Amino acid sequence: MRRAYKFRIYPTTGQTARAAACLRDHQRLYNAALEERREAWKRRKVSIRYGQQSAQLKDIRGFDPEQRRWSFSSQQATLRRLDKAMAAFYRRCKTGQAPGYPRFKALDRWDSVEWPSDGDGCRWKPDTNRVYLQGVGHVKVHAHRAVEGRVKTIRLKREGRRWYVVLSCDTVPVKPLPMTGRKIGVDVGIARFATTSDGEIIANPRFTRTSEVELTAAQQALARKKRGSANRRRAKAKVAEVHRRIRDRRGDFHHKTARTLIRTCDVIALEDLRIKNMTQSASGTLAQPGSNVAAKSGLNRSILDAGWGQFAGILAAKAEEAGRRIVLVDPRNTSIICHQCGARCLRPWRALVICPVHGGMDADVNGARNVYIRAGLGPDRDAPAA
Repeated sequence: MRRAYKFRIYPTTGQTARAAACLRDHQRLYNAALEERREAWKRRKVSIRYGQQSAQLKDIRGFDPEQRRWSFSSQQATLRRLDKAMAAFYRRCKTGQAPGYPRFKALDRWDSVEWPSDGDGCRWKPDTNRVYLQGVGHVKVHAHRAVEGRVKTIRLKREGRRWYVVLSCDTVPVKPLPMTGRKIGVDVGIARFATTSDGEIIANPRFTRTSEVELTAAQQALARKKRGSANRRRAKAKVAEVHRRIRDRRGDFHHKTARTLIRTCDVIALEDLRIKNMTQSASGTLAQPGSNVAAKSGLNRSILDAGWGQFAGILAAKAEEAGRRIVLVDPRNTSIICHQCGARCLRPWRALVICPVHGGMDADVNGARNVYIRAGLGPDRDAPAA
């Protein structure tokens, strides 16, 4: 099993300056490689690949002393990052999707550098709670948990004014939990974060909404600042800090909720939701808005605030570690068909569905039980009445 560990690091003042320079130089390398690819295609209709650009690194390091101080392998990883972006662009072109050509990275949007192999320009040192990064030094790490498995890659990451190291480990041992005999279907929502097929309700904390006043004030303060000024940089950092706190609270909630479900359930069935499609804008523009644009915008914010995709990913990772099973099912019509007979229900309001045969029932519990049945965990439905 492969797992990533994210730890906060505490660089000294000098190490912070060198870490920032490391990000800056890798960002410049990425942009220069992208420019070379664009010009080669524009002028000669020639596609440049990773192998060709990687072969130029030796010469680049020879005449540029700033690039020479960083690990050769980390620079190769940056070029691979561009190569993956280009491959994704070509794949989208072939499948008819919006191409989304890779763009040049501004420094404030370039927040990480990867070393692809422990021991090659970097070294994880758990005995001393340090990580060595070539060009940066031995940086203090707050390792709040033991790292298991073999460290494969090391990534330096900046989030606002904080610095982190991310360790990706192979051969992490599985730790199966004892069987409980409980199997559930889970229906996620907005009014309630999740409802299980056996009637358990998990409330939705709505972290963005609870921090809305603070976030709005920070964004308004940012909008009043002059571009390029020090005041604007500080205001921008304040907005980022508010978003970070919201993200951290949401992630903590997802981890705790997922851990509780994994400890108490052997099999968990989830809807295989296409969240990207669900959060697309309603038809309409500012000049000619559609009838439901405002309502759809609010719905999209609520869906993204709940973070269903992140929760599903965390749940799947914890299930793999604990030896539990996750089953994904087709989400179509799970909320509006009766879980007992399969008849289509009326839904006069959000919390209630009314089956023509079995009467009214809780809409979320009904949806969770449909998920449970579709996963093959429960009995087949009765035949609907004629």
